Formats: sequence, C-alpha cells, structure tokens
Amino acid sequence: MFIGENPIHIEAKADIGELIIFPGDPLRAKYIAEKFLENSKLVTNIRNMSGYTGMYKGKKITVMGSGMGMPSASIYVFELVHFFHAKKIIRIGTCGAVSPKVDIGDIILADQVYSESNFAYTYSNYPKYLVKASHELNENVLKASTEANIKVNKGMLTTMDVFGPYIDFERVLKRIPAKYEILGEEMEAFGVIHVANTLGIEATTMATVVDSKYSKVVLSPEEREQNLNNMITLALEAIIK
Repeated sequence: MFIGENPIHIEAKADIGELIIFPGDPLRAKYIAEKFLENSKLVTNIRNMSGYTGMYKGKKITVMGSGMGMPSASIYVFELVHFFHAKKIIRIGTCGAVSPKVDIGDIILADQVYSESNFAYTYSNYPKYLVKASHELNENVLKASTEANIKVNKGMLTTMDVFGPYIDFERVLKRIPAKYEILGEEMEAFGVIHVANTLGIEATTMATVVDSKYSKVVLSPEEREQNLNNMITLALEAIIK
C-alpha cells in the first residue's frame, strides 16, 4: 500500500475541521459556506473540488465537495480522515424516490444503504451488500428534525454505480432482496459510509428527493432551495450535537 505523507486531492496545509458536511457539488459547498457559516474561507480547491472551513454556532465546520459516484467520494473521505483526522461526516445530496412512501421534496435519512456494487469488496474485502450508518449521528438528525419541525423519513437507500434515470433501473431494483424496503436511489452513500466505517469514524447520509416515478410534481427553484436548506440545517445542527 502506498499512501504518501501528504494528500493528493486536498491541499496539504488545508485548515480542515473534525466535523464535515459533504455535498457532492463543490458549488453547493460554496453556497453552504457563504449562507450558513461564519468567517468561512476556501481552504482547498484542487481540481476545482472546493472545500471551505468556517464556524457554526461556535463549532468549526468544514464543507467539502465529494464529486459524483463512490470512487470520487471515497477518495475525499479517506483523505479527510487519514490526513486531517475528521471525526464525523454527514453526506447531503439528492436522490430519486423508488417508493411511494416518499414524495418530491422529502428528506430521507439513511439508516442502512444497499448496493450490489463490488466497491466494498475491492476496497477492503468486505463481502456484504449492506452498510449501516452511524446510529448516534442519525439520532442527532432526528432530534434536530423534531426541534426544527422538519419532516425526515428514516429508511434505506440504494447506491448505484450508474445514474439511475439514464438506465432501466427497475431491472436493478428487482434484484434487491424483497426484505429490504428501499426508499431512494443515489450514487455515493454506500461508499461514504463504508470507508468511514472502515476507518472507525461516524458517517451518515441525508438525501432530498428530487424525482419520483410516483409523482409528476416539479419543484420550483424556490421550493428546491428551501428543501435543500432544510436538509443543510439538519446536517449542521446534528453534527455539532
């Protein structure tokens, strides 16, 4: 194994906190830093994957983009933990609903994530297709949701190696064991949580539903922003508890 003394994808001298909010889009990281954090500053921008560090209610927070898919996200999780000693990571993103139990705009909090990918087996010989998110972080999210009166749907996500809307993902869903009730599909959560679990830190994922085969609702830009803001607020409140 070759790791080296310095990270390759994050600035070696970046000011990174132990608490990480982890959106996929680096521009969303910028938005969160500017709108929600105090005294935020850009601390890394290699490959235009922006990371910002600032303060939220007296706690140091880093908001770091992950890119799309498990390979990209896993690189940043590893470097954040191995080189910068991150302790908690909450991934926030979007997903497609695959159950009528969630609606457009709903927030899904992953308690477990299923994936038929070989990612975990390649990463660490982990042979299972299911990973569990941090119970403590999830409890903090649920407490924050009660305090803020923001609805959260706790349940299972599935992580795919491909973008679901561009394939016949019903074919993939039919292969998932019937005992697992999947609420939404996305592309990063399984990898993020598996790497975090392997490295012994806390991690979970929240995803806002932005499309659904069960609904023809299209969110306005204002509605989409408010729903994302709710998820961001819950992530920040949960990670500082």
